[in-house]
Amino acid sequence: MKTQHPKLKTHLFSCGFFRHCTRTVLSPTTPHPPPLPFSSSDPLPPSLSLDSSPPTPQPPEPSTHHHCPSKPDSASSSSSTSQSFTQWKFDLPDSPILPYSQPEPDRKPEPTSKPPPPPPHPISSTNLQELFHAAELQLSIGSYPEQIAALHLLERSLVPYPPPDPVCPPELMRGVVRNLKNKAAAKPATKILLALCLAEGNRHVAVESGAAAAVVETALELEAASAERSLAALELMCTVAEGAAAVRAHAMAVPVMVMIMGRTSARGKEYAIGVLAVIYGGGDDEEAAEAVAAAPREEVARAVELALQGDCSGRGRRKGAQLLKVLQEN
Repeated sequence: MKTQHPKLKTHLFSCGFFRHCTRTVLSPTTPHPPPLPFSSSDPLPPSLSLDSSPPTPQPPEPSTHHHCPSKPDSASSSSSTSQSFTQWKFDLPDSPILPYSQPEPDRKPEPTSKPPPPPPHPISSTNLQELFHAAELQLSIGSYPEQIAALHLLERSLVPYPPPDPVCPPELMRGVVRNLKNKAAAKPATKILLALCLAEGNRHVAVESGAAAAVVETALELEAASAERSLAALELMCTVAEGAAAVRAHAMAVPVMVMIMGRTSARGKEYAIGVLAVIYGGGDDEEAAEAVAAAPREEVARAVELALQGDCSGRGRRKGAQLLKVLQEN
């Protein structure tokens, strides 16, 4: 009678190779390379032996760097993974984790505008006479660039500190007045004329040199600032008898002043009203008749009222009120 031996049932998917692969980690941190696969001469792993007893669990190999604990769930695995990564430290200088500040490029200093040169010191009377003589020669017989240079020299010397004396030579004053009609030289010429007319002695010289008529004829063609300076000089010239007479005698004085009040600034209106007050407020009947013939009083009064309604200085308003009173009385 034959005895039947029970057939041995091999475990499905029980392979020593897979078990060995799961136990061995191929990593650059492993100190020793993993052993090669089993050959035909090697003994079979316990899972393939005839003994059906389960294999004896082997203790895990110690890790030289770090040990990964068992992962009970996904939350603990993610926490342990994040902790393992946060424990790593990169000592490299170019590590993206370490704060690295790029060197700032060299910034060139911004060019700063040079401050204007300080005004010269007050010139003495002797030096001023020498300056007048040199400028007179250049304005009389000098070339065009030399005349412009002479005007700028006078501007730098006279405008900061207008001299009370000595009196300007008539030939030099005529040279300055001629340049009022020169577009390129009108700006320094008006500055020089105003600085000279601050002294009463130079006002007589300016009127004799034809400065009053020149200002009336060129005021509408000058720039705003230059026109204001020329009108200020004209009002100063009207303070002397010959200056007021020259303005009243000019046929274009009243029309020009009326037009200037409608297009200039508050300061320009003030000067124009002052000149009109000189024309209508003084002189004899013959001079007043000539002024009325040039522009009727009603038109002048209407122009003054419009000027006072706009932008006008306090002094200009006082002069305008006095002028309107004079125009309404006569």
